[in-house]
Amino acid sequence: MVEKYNVWYEPAGENRRLYVYLPDNYYESRERYPVVYMFDGQNVFFNEDATYGTCWGMKEFLDGWWKKVIVVGIECAQDARRLSEYCPYDVQLSFSGDAVEGLGDVTFKWLIQSLKKHIDKTYRTYPLRECTAIAGSSMGGLMAMYGVLHYNEYFSKAAVVSPAISDVYEQLLDEFNNHEIIPDTRVFFSWGTDEWPSHSMAGLSKKIYGLEKELQKHWCTTYIYCNKGGVHNEASWRKEIPTWMHFMWAE
Repeated sequence: MVEKYNVWYEPAGENRRLYVYLPDNYYESRERYPVVYMFDGQNVFFNEDATYGTCWGMKEFLDGWWKKVIVVGIECAQDARRLSEYCPYDVQLSFSGDAVEGLGDVTFKWLIQSLKKHIDKTYRTYPLRECTAIAGSSMGGLMAMYGVLHYNEYFSKAAVVSPAISDVYEQLLDEFNNHEIIPDTRVFFSWGTDEWPSHSMAGLSKKIYGLEKELQKHWCTTYIYCNKGGVHNEASWRKEIPTWMHFMWAE
């Protein structure tokens, strides 16, 4: 089941829709569950809510999956503000030309200090970092990468799907110098072969392998997935869900 309701997103001074997936027997059990936080939450569960009419299909996957988890989808701004809310650094984006004021860290502080506390208080979660993951695609993938590095004490797992990291690669590398990365961290990376021109994808894959190398220096576990024929949309990303969910929660 998916519960939908509004929460106050303090950085923008407005309500944002929250999508909370609960195992079907949640209210008949006393079990506690790990949590996955996902960016662009309106695109995670239902086509009718998705920005471009096609969702990730996460509900259908979870309904039939062996492990029971709570997944929290966080709605993003439905305009150009998304670029700032989902970028942790001030930067000019090469793919859009936009000069972005990086408010991604403000978003993360709200997620940790307000949203996570609400989820852990409202639902039966395992609140420890070992049971908390973060996931996203494109700018949301950048946020997942930033979160698992900058806030590694809260997130032990990340799915970094088709991430928009090319313009902030050096800043992400600096995170390794400024934060302790705990060895049990698990990070999934992916890109699609048909997302952008081949030279752009070659550059992205090189940067992903660079981040993987840094993670492995800290004894972290990584997984790189190349989605053959994959393009930059939810229909492609939904095909990757089984791979990164199994990887993140492998026992």
